[in-house]
Amino acid sequence: MNVKAALSPEDVARACADAMWAEDDASKGLGMEIIEAGPGFATLAMTVRPDMVNGQRIAHGGFIFTLADSAFAFACNSHNDRVVAAQGQITFIKPGKLGDRLVAKAREVTRGGRSGIYDVRVTAGDTVIAEFRGHSRVIPGTWLPTQDQ
Repeated sequence: MNVKAALSPEDVARACADAMWAEDDASKGLGMEIIEAGPGFATLAMTVRPDMVNGQRIAHGGFIFTLADSAFAFACNSHNDRVVAAQGQITFIKPGKLGDRLVAKAREVTRGGRSGIYDVRVTAGDTVIAEFRGHSRVIPGTWLPTQDQ
């Protein structure tokens, strides 16, 4: 079956997210959930647990980065290409706190050839916690069967 001809871009993105989620033990293990996934975008959420706060008693930056990175991953894998991070950077704006529900909204800025750039905003309610930019790289393979497979 030619997936791109048979399914809408929204259906392809959701099917890719479902296939990727089935194998994503890290995101599931941290209690993340997919709020939405579509072509070139994804929103994931995670609640800051006691084992996610650091010595300052605020959300450890590594967990905030991981949430942003996971949202980035779902956004850049939404076109049925297998895609990995080539680079990611984050700027922490405000601290996340114990019990905060962090929401990471990723959006595609540009995609061409084997490369893409994605921005992710992490918020707690109306407060911006962090801004993340990721650069993606397409690798061999797809999430869904294609006509060639």
